[in-house]
Amino acid sequence: MTGTRTRTIELAPARSAEVTLAESGTGRTALVLHGGGGPATVQGIASHLSGAMHALTPVHPGWDGTARPGWLSSIGDLAGAYLRLLRDEGHHRDVLVVGSSIGGWIGAEMAARDDAGLISGLVLIDSVGVLVDGQPIRDFFALDARGVAEYSFYDADRFYVDPATVPPEQAAQRAANMATMRVFAGDPYMHDPGLPGRLGQVQIPVLALWGDSDRIVTPGYGQALAAAFPHAQFTVISQAGHLPQLEQPGATFGALDAFIRKNPGRPAA
Repeated sequence: MTGTRTRTIELAPARSAEVTLAESGTGRTALVLHGGGGPATVQGIASHLSGAMHALTPVHPGWDGTARPGWLSSIGDLAGAYLRLLRDEGHHRDVLVVGSSIGGWIGAEMAARDDAGLISGLVLIDSVGVLVDGQPIRDFFALDARGVAEYSFYDADRFYVDPATVPPEQAAQRAANMATMRVFAGDPYMHDPGLPGRLGQVQIPVLALWGDSDRIVTPGYGQALAAAFPHAQFTVISQAGHLPQLEQPGATFGALDAFIRKNPGRPAA
């Protein structure tokens, strides 16, 4: 991202927690939340949004070699910490939250907890977080490298990486990221039983953006998740899987831009 600034800030000063935060651009605040693949999977989203917005992209504690304090062990913990971060950093209103995969789950949890009205729009990109009858969430932890590619992408061959070709340092980081994801989303697996009952109280506009070939969480799952919100639209990205921003960035950014134009946020006080 051009003009990106990276800093480490206190996520919860009283509890000795820090977060690495990349920021770029100016304007309305956009909080961009990555999934299990780490911040690189949403870098393109943040770069795109920074052309007209102030994009903030945290590295969730425990990912990419960052420290995770013991008390930070659930998606709810992350959601509460990021709401505090927004308040502490002066983002008191009109925040757009964009989350990919478990980042979407964090965003949904934030919106459900946002009593202060900080968030004015929510984008869920192939998000997890709820259970849907007849649409099970694929057990990501049980997949090998080929399985991850086959279930996550429309064009699996393009994104498959032979584990034998991965440098040891990178392989170790991926393993550590997976271990961290197990802490946050392993039990119960990739969902919060209490979340669906609270999504009906979220009154902001929501976009559920889904790859038509996602076999981690299917488009049917996405439609059901969108239906849980009072003001949500569901949009499918063709020839894309679980990370449409990587496979079809043009279509993904186009749908994101259209949602922002339709829902430009709250007017200045």
